Amino acid sequence: MAQVEELLDSYAASEAPFVTDAARHLLRAGGKRVRPLLVLLAAEAGREQVGANVGAYSEDVLTAGCVVELTHLASLYHDDVMDEAALRRGAESANARWDNHVAILTGDFLFSRSSELTARLGADAVRIQAETFTRLVEGQILETLGPQRGDDPLEHYLRVVDGKTGSLIATSARYGARFGDAPTDVEEALTAYAAKVGVAFQLSDDILDIASESEDSGKTPGTDLREGVPTLPTLLAQRAGDDARLVELLAGPVAEADVEEALGLLRAHPAMQQARDHVIGLATEAVELLKVLPEGPVRQALADFAELIAVRSA
Repeated sequence: MAQVEELLDSYAASEAPFVTDAARHLLRAGGKRVRPLLVLLAAEAGREQVGANVGAYSEDVLTAGCVVELTHLASLYHDDVMDEAALRRGAESANARWDNHVAILTGDFLFSRSSELTARLGADAVRIQAETFTRLVEGQILETLGPQRGDDPLEHYLRVVDGKTGSLIATSARYGARFGDAPTDVEEALTAYAAKVGVAFQLSDDILDIASESEDSGKTPGTDLREGVPTLPTLLAQRAGDDARLVELLAGPVAEADVEEALGLLRAHPAMQQARDHVIGLATEAVELLKVLPEGPVRQALADFAELIAVRSA
């Protein structure tokens, strides 16, 4: 991960100092680096089977780790413009620090750099990246449009999460397995595992936005409620329709004066446990897919990661 971090910093550099500053702005603000971490873990799954030295990654594996993180980072610049966000990772968003034009073009720059790196990995990697990017953008479009007449809002939301979050996390595991020389069955299993983990990761954030206290999570509870953003618990509560006041509050962005009431009603509603059960189910299904791997530290690390996502929202 230290090697990936150094490479990311170098790939965010441009001939123009201003572009470098803008591109490194969110990179240096932090982040979980879930995607490159999964690239490395999936690569270990392949290397473990051929008896290679742990941690001795090929250049392609490290490049793939940078590809997925730069793609994710670029999407954040664009997301913040669309959401008119003022903060990202505890720092000013690029659009707030500069303006929308700078943020959009910086995101474009990072997408382009990610594409340059993908080309080093070969034609098949380019195809995978293009398909992933299509799903990511389609997920964003679906979110922007919202559910159409006849659509189930919950099913629509899960499609959005699968596209916006699950697709790139799944590709992270695919790249790691492929460039770590894992057998095809392992690559497919780890890709499916990561797709479930990616969706569970976003859904657990949905739960934490309601269930956590700010001093515990470092986030302000009810942010999604204030912005009127649909989440798994709110959609389940709306589908149940058994609390007229809660349904009324969730009809749009919740006014600041009503946020505490909405949080209290949601925390007491069965939708919260239903949401937790859904996340736990996804994590359990993901762990089951790891049976393709021999028992050992790599399989255990991947299982622990999936289970951590389930526990963090319990």
